[in-house]
Amino acid sequence: MSFSINKSVTYVGKIDWELKKFHGDELSTHHGSSYNSYLVRDEKIALIDSVWAPFAKEFVSNLKKEIDLKTIDYIIINHGEPDHSGALPELMREIPDTPIYCTANAIKSLKGQYHQEWNFIPVKTGDKLSLGSKEFIFIEARMLHWPDTMFSYLTGDNILFSNDGFGQHLASEHMFNDLVDQGDLYHEALKYYANILTPFNSFVEKKINEILSLNLPVDMICPSHGVIWRDNPLQMVNKYMEWAKNYQENQISIIYDTMWNSTRQMAENIAAGIRQSDPDVTVKLFNSNSNHTDKNDIITEVFKSKAILVGSPTINKGISYAVAGILEMIKGLAFKNKKAAAFGSYGWSGEGNKLISAELEHGGFEIINEGLKVLWNPDDESLIKCREFGQTIGEALK
Repeated sequence: MSFSINKSVTYVGKIDWELKKFHGDELSTHHGSSYNSYLVRDEKIALIDSVWAPFAKEFVSNLKKEIDLKTIDYIIINHGEPDHSGALPELMREIPDTPIYCTANAIKSLKGQYHQEWNFIPVKTGDKLSLGSKEFIFIEARMLHWPDTMFSYLTGDNILFSNDGFGQHLASEHMFNDLVDQGDLYHEALKYYANILTPFNSFVEKKINEILSLNLPVDMICPSHGVIWRDNPLQMVNKYMEWAKNYQENQISIIYDTMWNSTRQMAENIAAGIRQSDPDVTVKLFNSNSNHTDKNDIITEVFKSKAILVGSPTINKGISYAVAGILEMIKGLAFKNKKAAAFGSYGWSGEGNKLISAELEHGGFEIINEGLKVLWNPDDESLIKCREFGQTIGEALK
């Protein structure tokens, strides 16, 4: 697919309508995605990024229809991950001597993945590449979200090619932010940040401040996934600054798994107790089993929450597979400024609460209390205790 972004920049990427999982099975993409590549024409011609390897032949074939490959003077790879660099082997067979501009860390990444000695040109923040009347200014963006990432800024057109920064997994026939459903766009941008960039909040804030200090006008932001920001592009920069400050809303999320509905009953009655004590707080419940709720959607809600409650029955002196899995994801994302508590049912030993609390504390959460556990199936008295537990949580979080 190709279309003009302006007089000098052409989109030459791939929209992947069928994509439902990304990073293996680690990230859900309910709305598909795109692999954005850009052709920039001036006195010299540069290609920015490529597409994922399954579409490499299609990419090169379509690129040949757009331009004589031998007239491409430079290739810019903002990030070496295969969804951006996957078509390089196919492309470099056609134009093997074309210089590839990227960070030193990206050279290591690309060599490690493709085992080729291409004509790499390392760049760092402040380095420039002239195209004639315009030039690229390169800005290293380490840990947004890999050590090799950089942004490329095109003078004259005032376009920031931001790679994974400010992107979303969203396939659309309308590749500009003002033409798509704003609810879908905002949700996918938030989900992308929550599931990928949360551990790097401090890097995000620092890098955005660094870019702003350069006083470069930004008329458009072209990420490597999802739609292009042409209408008020800095709105997403402002959102990133907000999200990077250990973001939270007035929300409590209850995440649980259940075997015979005991823990589910606990979750629902705890939620009722929270609402009784604080009618203004948003309380959301999620069964963490993948047959019920997508794990990345849960993570997005954790990102929005000021506190989470996590419940599991005790199983073989441990906790359920589904709860253990979501806790592992939560730990890895290094959330800050959030509170948590545990709950669950048990039949014999009842270790679940302590295990959940320990994992949450390891993940950086402030533990509200020792949690609540109920023996066997909760009776009326136990359900009252659950509601009282919820009221205690609600009061503690006002």
